[in-house]
Amino acid sequence: MFKRILIANRGEIALRILRACHEMGIEAVCVYSKADAEAPYLRLADRAICIGDAPSKDSYLNISRLISAAEIADVDAIHPGYGFLAERADFSAICRDCKITFIGPSPEAMGKLGDKVECKRTARAAKVPVFPGSEGAIEDEEEAVRVAEEIGYPVIIKASAGGGGRGMRVCRNEATLRSNIKAAQQEALAAFGNGAIFIEKFLEHARHIEIQTLGDRHGHAVHLWERDCSVQRRHQKIIEESPAPGVDRKKVAQVGEAAARLIKSADYCGAATVEFLMDEKQNFYMLEVNTRVQVEHPVTEMVTGIDIVKMSILVAAGETIPFKQKDVEVRGHAIECRINAEDPERGFMPSAGRIETWQPPGGLGVRIDSHVVQGYRVPPNYDSMVGKLICHADTRELCIARMARALREFAVGPIKTTIPLQLRLMENSDFRQGGIDIHFLERLLK
Repeated sequence: MFKRILIANRGEIALRILRACHEMGIEAVCVYSKADAEAPYLRLADRAICIGDAPSKDSYLNISRLISAAEIADVDAIHPGYGFLAERADFSAICRDCKITFIGPSPEAMGKLGDKVECKRTARAAKVPVFPGSEGAIEDEEEAVRVAEEIGYPVIIKASAGGGGRGMRVCRNEATLRSNIKAAQQEALAAFGNGAIFIEKFLEHARHIEIQTLGDRHGHAVHLWERDCSVQRRHQKIIEESPAPGVDRKKVAQVGEAAARLIKSADYCGAATVEFLMDEKQNFYMLEVNTRVQVEHPVTEMVTGIDIVKMSILVAAGETIPFKQKDVEVRGHAIECRINAEDPERGFMPSAGRIETWQPPGGLGVRIDSHVVQGYRVPPNYDSMVGKLICHADTRELCIARMARALREFAVGPIKTTIPLQLRLMENSDFRQGGIDIHFLERLLK
């Protein structure tokens, strides 16, 4: 087992990994930018090292500074968390070259699954259902038109190397497709340094269902069942839950087995999420694979009792997954609300600044994952999420009631947050009945 791990991230995920390290008897080294110098969790670290100025390119995205910090602290491994460098195959490769274990997949596995075009090829070979669409990256406008005519409109343009909605364009006819090809390529190049795009069939009333998986270095892979992430805004998830309401359990089991098969076929080690869209007939089509721990991993932890962060550390150290697929059971229901420092009443405008009131909820079945304390200043330089509220109960109905109660208790100010919107969602009759799809929030906010 590792003696010392460097956490190449910030905020709540840095604290989450730090806690897992300490429970496992591992020293935790945190890095921080000058904007995060007063972050409370740094006091819990065994060592904290400043790696640069506030901009991500000068700190959390600066590979040479992270490797220098790792060498100074004499760490055995680096945990990238999510975001920043977590899905960069070159970072994984550099760690390996420096004889530092990257807690995540190898560069080769990341290349197979992290790039969406290559991932679709790998998925087809593993007999995982994928969307009709282009076999590889689209080279020119005429090829895009030909593919769209073959699969039928509407179609969606996607960036091969990215996510989070960047590079995406929904096109309902040839004119719209032609006008969006270059814009999507340019956006993808600016966001990910890779302008490659591809085209898939677009589902109008889809549900976003994802499968949590784990793989180890000994050829084993398991799935930890599903999460429903359909409540989202501009492809950014707002609420996640497990199990997915109203979805046939046998169908989920089949898709879970396919996801685990895909992970195993790529010789993948660590936590990964295989994302699917589900149509109205509960047919599943793979979207992509996130080759890292997900923001919403606590939802799965609450219903399975499996610590995903600890498991990622264990398998990175060469240990075997300590349970079989038949041992993974779903108990009760869990919901996660992402608490973002944004103002829903003003177009989700970011709301940075000092938090003078921070009174999180508590009680049975309530979990808070956050690095925030009263007096913390939310910097304007990074993602707006200030925490995650997760609730667990025996049934979905009770879980929604518990979440609504917890949201009412949660007092944050004077910054604005998404709490009022999430409480509105908990009280919405369609949400309560499970009548959601990926456009549910858009319709609600009109």
